[in-house]
Amino acid sequence: MKTKVKDLRVAAGLTQQQLADAVHVSARTIISIEKEQYKPSLMLAYRMAQLFRTTIEDLCCLEENQRKEDEEYGKI
Repeated sequence: MKTKVKDLRVAAGLTQQQLADAVHVSARTIISIEKEQYKPSLMLAYRMAQLFRTTIEDLCCLEENQRKEDEEYGKI
């Protein structure tokens, strides 16, 4: 799942470890999210959205991911 986590983290001047500490997860979790290997839980997405002062929808690129999933499953 595509997210804006890396872009927002870099813009905020945070390391992966600093972001991980701020949202109570391991740096490995942040790395996996940034590499699109792991989908954040709703609570983790909420914590990151609050930290970056954005919405979960924007953080997780929900519209773009929905379009991609719909195309993949032949709904469009």
